[in-house]
Formats: sequence, C-alpha cells, structure tokens
Amino acid sequence: MNHQTVRGVMSNAVVRVQARTPFKEIAHLLLEYDITAVPVVDAQDRPVGVVSEADLLHKMWGGQEGAAPASGAGVRPTKAWATDAAGLMTSPAVCAGEDWSVVDAARVMAQHGIKRLPVVDENQRLIGVVSRSDLLRIFVRTDQAIRTEIVEEVMVRSLGLAPSAVHVDVAHGQVVLSGRLSPAVSVPALEELCRNVDGVVAVEFRPVQETDADDSVHQIPG
Repeated sequence: MNHQTVRGVMSNAVVRVQARTPFKEIAHLLLEYDITAVPVVDAQDRPVGVVSEADLLHKMWGGQEGAAPASGAGVRPTKAWATDAAGLMTSPAVCAGEDWSVVDAARVMAQHGIKRLPVVDENQRLIGVVSRSDLLRIFVRTDQAIRTEIVEEVMVRSLGLAPSAVHVDVAHGQVVLSGRLSPAVSVPALEELCRNVDGVVAVEFRPVQETDADDSVHQIPG
C-alpha cells in the first residue's frame, strides 16, 4: 500500500539555527515557537545536528563536577558548559527524506526516541520538519476515505476482487469485513493489507456462515 509521504504532512516553516547561535537565543526560540528542538544547519543549509530541550537542560543539572539528574543518567560536561549550538547539539542530525512514508518516519522517531525530524531534499538541504503530531494526522482521516481506499486499492487493485465481494464497514477507524473469500485470498493477507491503510486503527474479518437451503423454505401448514 502507498502510505502518505513525509512531504505531505511536514511543516515547511522551519526554525533553524547556526553553529554559533548563542544558548539564550536557542532557549528563546524554543519557547517562542513552542517547539522541542531546532536543527543546526551549515552554510549550505544542510543539517549538521539538533539542539533539543534536553540538551539545554544540561546547563541546570550538569554544571558541577559529579552532578547528575535524579534518573541517574551520566553527566555530559561538554553540554553542561556549552554556550552555543555547536557545543549543545547532538550530531549527526537524524533526518527524514521528503519521499519517506509516514510509517518510515514514525519508525525512526521510535528507534531514536525523538519527537521531530528535520526533512531534507535530495541534496540534503533542509526543507521542512515533521513532528509526532504531524504523523498523527493520518488518524483523523474520515471513515469514508478509509473505506474507499480499502475497496478500491486493497480489494480491487491488490487482490483482484469485485467491489461487492466483501462488505466493508468503518467506524472510528475500526474496520469490519464480512463475507466469503475465495480460496485464493486468505483472511490474514486481507487483514494485513487493510491494516496498512493510513488511518486504520483495527481490522476484524467476520466470515458469513453457510446456511442450509432448507432453512429458507417456510412450510405452509396444511
């Protein structure tokens, strides 16, 4: 299935800083724009690192020898004494490509434990930023849009089924499929394809049971 791309959900307005941007200016930017991190770019606007709220907070707890936060994490003296972005940033910057799927972006965020990804073009220049909240937009797709994609893309295009082969109900992103499948199509395969549709929260297949033809014949008392 073709997921939405990062380009389609990212923000084009990016707050960025240079390596020599002072500590306090970075703090002001984070507060003013209500963001949790800023990319640090070089003279060609290529991300070389990222400064986050956590990096700035080293100034509060890590400025003294032997100091450590309550969690017991190790001291990072360099960041504790840093006065500009070059000393504060985490480098290299973890970036997303503009053609990445939203699933790829979400996976990288989870792997690295970060909330925002700078987005770069084919020349590695900064063109946007994608955040967790941006990725969550896929879950506000309408139920009708989800149903249409399942019927047209999953059933017809991917599996070669007729649109009426399986009944599709979608409510609050939860998909219920009901009907009889041909031997060529397995329930797990159908469910997996539906789960890959952007905005789907859950999928359930309910097979229609065969009924005895005699049950449908009503005898008229003599």
